[in-house]
Amino acid sequence: MSHTKPTALIVGASRGLGLALAEEDLNRGWSIVGTVRGKTHTRLHDLKNKYEHALEIETVDIVKPDEVSALRDRLKGRTFDLLFVNAGVANNPDETIGNVTTEEFIRLMVTNTLSPMRVIEGLGDLVSDEGTIGVMSSGLGSVANNEDGGWEIYRGSKAALNTLMCSYAARHRNDQRSLIIIAPGWVRTDMGGPRASLSIEESIPRVVDTITGQAGKRGLRFLDYRGLTVPW
Repeated sequence: MSHTKPTALIVGASRGLGLALAEEDLNRGWSIVGTVRGKTHTRLHDLKNKYEHALEIETVDIVKPDEVSALRDRLKGRTFDLLFVNAGVANNPDETIGNVTTEEFIRLMVTNTLSPMRVIEGLGDLVSDEGTIGVMSSGLGSVANNEDGGWEIYRGSKAALNTLMCSYAARHRNDQRSLIIIAPGWVRTDMGGPRASLSIEESIPRVVDTITGQAGKRGLRFLDYRGLTVPW
């Protein structure tokens, strides 16, 4: 991989928004390390045919701490301009805290909250001093904007992710790197569903614009795909 290109480590790039993010960065001349789970062929592998020298594919299941540690060991000595963690699962949007099973609650919290933060804790030091660390959240994670309810457990998992990013930022207040939480909008993906208001093409290029626009701006921001501040 060329050292003259900006480099990104995108965790969770096999499909959906993560795949689109990787492809957009590749189109803009970035070198990418993208991760997938397991050994199944994914659409990211198809991109490898087009971007042979700019794309590397790594394997990690972020809910398994030993796999995150193994990835860290494999990437030891590398430096990235961007670490972006894209992870998320959804549940039945009509489930409430009163009727969700313990197992389903744990599944969302581990995948959407705990695991992304473990990746950032474990891999954050691979990012250059002037680089950016980002995570895919959701507008539903805004407590201030929660006036209509719905998606109760998913909302809670993303609000918790945002809170933990705030704590991470507080512990690294002297860090020069940019920290960014992204709300990509309601996008038509397997998770977002066919009724979502945005196509991937309407969201992700602007997400990339927003992320790259934060380079060199230290501290934490919660921004949507248009670069607008989202209320906490």
